[in-house]
Amino acid sequence: MAVKIPVTVITGFLGSGKTSLIRHILQNNQGRRIAVLVNEFGELGIDGELLKSCQICPEDGDESDNNIFELTNGCLCCTVQEEFLPMMQELLKRRDSIDCILIETSGLALPKPLIKAFRWQEIRAAATVDAVITVVDCAAVADGRFASDPEAIALQRQADDSLEHETPLQELFEDQLACADLVVLNKTDLVDAETQARVEEIIKHELPRVVKIVQSKKGTLDPSVLLGFKAAVEDNLDSRPSHHDTEEEHDHDDEINSTHVILDRAFEPEKLLQQLQKLTQQQEIYRIKGFVAVPNKAMRLVMQGVGSRFEQYYDRLWQKEEARQTRLVFIGRNLDSEEIESQLVVC
Repeated sequence: MAVKIPVTVITGFLGSGKTSLIRHILQNNQGRRIAVLVNEFGELGIDGELLKSCQICPEDGDESDNNIFELTNGCLCCTVQEEFLPMMQELLKRRDSIDCILIETSGLALPKPLIKAFRWQEIRAAATVDAVITVVDCAAVADGRFASDPEAIALQRQADDSLEHETPLQELFEDQLACADLVVLNKTDLVDAETQARVEEIIKHELPRVVKIVQSKKGTLDPSVLLGFKAAVEDNLDSRPSHHDTEEEHDHDDEINSTHVILDRAFEPEKLLQQLQKLTQQQEIYRIKGFVAVPNKAMRLVMQGVGSRFEQYYDRLWQKEEARQTRLVFIGRNLDSEEIESQLVVC
């Protein structure tokens, strides 16, 4: 019987650092031949392009040599039949040239419905879910975003009977933790030791069973820590409770949307950053990511924001026949795309 290809599912909320973690795995692959499936939220694929630009992936030449594949639905559980299953079937045809597969879910995707697909006959005989890795933004949780404080909530409910239940985003965060075989506490360099310890206690409280938590700065972890669990996750989903276990399909938060801006112009990074920070104060924006053309710079600037916190770095040279455009994706609640574009144009 042929050995099944191990598949590692990397999940986590928007901006937690999933793509950085995968880039580090690819750049330190230790001889492994790795294929990657990226599930983007929105029409403009940024994460897939970031992975394709890493050092071990060809930027020119035969596309068949590139093992980065993009799914654009934004919710893998809704696209398993239309996109995910055909893509997996194509990958399994190449099993002799692939040692393992990484799947990066979108920041708004539930991991459990995806894992159920590995029970399907078309996949089950050839692939298995080696582990679910949940990436958590330590600084974001420290700021009180998508991490519950059970004692505080209990006290609030005693004082206010009209207090609403958990938000869908809170439930999503909890479901991503509940499915984990390993939690990567990322961006620990942005908090002090006391805050990190407090966040770890919050996460432990959300976990339904004992799961190891490892610390990371910008996703720099040895791949041997992340691969080789042999957990066969699809066979033990009952130990991974979800808020949506009793539902045939989970409800989507229709108010969350994605919009993108493509401009044929360059920006001074500091001026653009100021404008983006202003936008995060005016609209409920969870995530900003994209590429920026900078005047008199031969390299492409990557700009990423989680809430009002931003990072930027130059990732590679612009290609000869590549349009030097500024391309940004915004993910948030009830976003006004016209207002976003008009403010950037003014900037």
